[in-house]
Amino acid sequence: MDARRRDVLKTGGGATLLAALTAVGWLKPGEALAQAPAWNKAAFEAKTIDEALKALGSAGPAQSKDIAFVSTPDIAENGAVVPVGVSSSMPKVESIAILIEKNPSPLTAVFAIPAGTEPTVTTRVKMGQSSNVYALVRSDGKVFVASKEIKVTLGGCGG
Repeated sequence: MDARRRDVLKTGGGATLLAALTAVGWLKPGEALAQAPAWNKAAFEAKTIDEALKALGSAGPAQSKDIAFVSTPDIAENGAVVPVGVSSSMPKVESIAILIEKNPSPLTAVFAIPAGTEPTVTTRVKMGQSSNVYALVRSDGKVFVASKEIKVTLGGCGG
């Protein structure tokens, strides 16, 4: 059997589904793109936590006990794949960012949280060495932060 046939069927099926959802009105790509935040290149290219915070417009965030790390280990056996979860009990959460202090580029991820959505995110990050991990939460126009130290036994960023 031709291997390309499977690829054509997968691609065609996905395109058909997108076209059907758009035709019915359940999917409105223009609206989704209009609500997406702009790419913040300076924040992701920052080399220090302070530079990343400044690029995010968050110089001097306040500490908060309403931010919790969920499913995040104290010790990561492999720095190449470290699970990190962040949850917040604050109202009107707009975004959640994850920063890793000793990584070459500290800003790892920024998640936009739509109104009415539970402010919980989980992802996997790469850590080169043991480091503090920061969760930056923008809620009702203010910025809050919480941190957790994660020890890495096997490096992930070139180690």
